[in-house]
Amino acid sequence: MTEPLQVFRERIAAATKSGTPLQIRGGGTKDWYGQELRGEVLDTRPYTGIVDYEPTELVITARCGTSLSEIDAALAANNQVLAFEPPRFTLSGGTSTVGGMVAAGLSGPGRQFSGSVRDFVLGADLMDAQGQVLHFGGQVMKNVAGYDVSRLLTGSLGTLGLILQVSLKVLPQPFASRTRVFEVDEANAIRLLNEWGGQPLPISASAWVNGVLTIRLSGAQAAVDAAEKKLGGTELTNGDDFWHDLREQSHAFFADVDAPLWRVSLPSVAQPLALNGVQLIEWGGAQRWYRGGDDASAIRAAAMAAGGHASLYRGGDKRVGVFHPLAPAVAKIHRNLKASFDPSGIFNPGRMYPDF
Repeated sequence: MTEPLQVFRERIAAATKSGTPLQIRGGGTKDWYGQELRGEVLDTRPYTGIVDYEPTELVITARCGTSLSEIDAALAANNQVLAFEPPRFTLSGGTSTVGGMVAAGLSGPGRQFSGSVRDFVLGADLMDAQGQVLHFGGQVMKNVAGYDVSRLLTGSLGTLGLILQVSLKVLPQPFASRTRVFEVDEANAIRLLNEWGGQPLPISASAWVNGVLTIRLSGAQAAVDAAEKKLGGTELTNGDDFWHDLREQSHAFFADVDAPLWRVSLPSVAQPLALNGVQLIEWGGAQRWYRGGDDASAIRAAAMAAGGHASLYRGGDKRVGVFHPLAPAVAKIHRNLKASFDPSGIFNPGRMYPDF
């Protein structure tokens, strides 16, 4: 696969020389995420394939253009999964890729129990603005010495360079999984989620919306059976469909893709936000989706008062800033990192914040 690398190197060299921005893009399933797109498209899909997969080591290594469907198929053959359940967003016809998954850094319902994308990235190869291939991390669980750049790339939206290859930790598929529902208001849903979170219960996902709290129990059959008996509630027979729709945001709550959708990250114990609109709560109370009439300043003020932050996830006017404004000291760190990895400023400029 040296030919795609050479093409990447030539494109990057030409862009650096001319100062032309490059828009790093895989399947385009998350083009809407972040600030407005800028630059000439650098398509990562020619650089594809699983480089190494050893099921007994629970690690898979794949090139950036590899589709997640190919990863899913390889893992399923060995009863293994990407436990953070990354969304695919393929309903529009695109193909979600490994590079885009890491660059976006988005996790699904399983993030509550298993961790985020960043927690599963063991190593990465990056092509910088000089066309050099840099190697970070490795292919084993304990491999980090010095600054963990491979995880820094997660969620960077391609602003630091071209992610060429990543090594990911995978986990076994749970032996059993069951979904339970409870009719409860928002405040009591948050209370219950935090009470249950402090107990040895196999809760692998949760969601509250429209007065209904839904939880997923995953693990050994005996543990799932015992938890069901203890918690009560009613079984949701189409639980797999519910969690799939939540992961892909095809649930009815997300139907209006043009209306502003806010993602609010809070301490799980934070009380209900006093905002005018509708909300959906995930991750044991730590992730709250909001859609309503309040403006950006009110939403961000409410989030900060509760100890968190808010991002304009989808839709709306991006001129308010997609991501929560950074404190001056943190913004300086971000600018310095961008300048170190991409001194010419050609990689996805302005995709995270307009000024870098």
